[in-house]
Amino acid sequence: FVVGTAFTVDNFNEGYKIGDVVEDFSLRNIDDTMVSLKSLKGAKGAIVVFTCNHCPYSKMYENRIIALDKKYKDLGYPVVAINPNDPAASLGDDFESMQQRAEVKEFTFPYLFDEGQKVYPKFGATKTPHVFILEKQKDDFVLAYIGAIDNNARSEANVSETYVENAVNTLLEGKALTTTNTKAIGCSIKVVR
Repeated sequence: FVVGTAFTVDNFNEGYKIGDVVEDFSLRNIDDTMVSLKSLKGAKGAIVVFTCNHCPYSKMYENRIIALDKKYKDLGYPVVAINPNDPAASLGDDFESMQQRAEVKEFTFPYLFDEGQKVYPKFGATKTPHVFILEKQKDDFVLAYIGAIDNNARSEANVSETYVENAVNTLLEGKALTTTNTKAIGCSIKVVR
């Protein structure tokens, strides 16, 4: 920091902390319906994943995200994917490209567009992919885990820690999580400056 240098500082919101109640949102899904947390009927929680079309890390994790949804949706923890990128700053992250990507990859979960980038800052998401596991407590969704899907983005075969699976399995057993935060590895979320 140099005195006299002109610069602007964004008011960075660190986002939700473990144990915080997550405010409901309503975002447009690739099928043109609106999806909210309250619309997740019968859910015990949700695996919210901020992801996108172009990021190589997001692409490496797509099959694992689909597998998480297939494994946990019927157990009450569906995946809700959200694209936080501004398409003006990130070529290929527009709504139509999201629809195409979801069709090609046969996504089994909602893929929502954070139009106007209003939702991701509330979570404090900084990367794609960045995971937030929510546990439903009465009528609220409470943040239980923040971070990475597992400990090896590049090679699913070399994963030794499955953070999201471990967390959801623990929550399904009604136990407290021992690991609530891990470091998300991925591309930065794209904004127009």
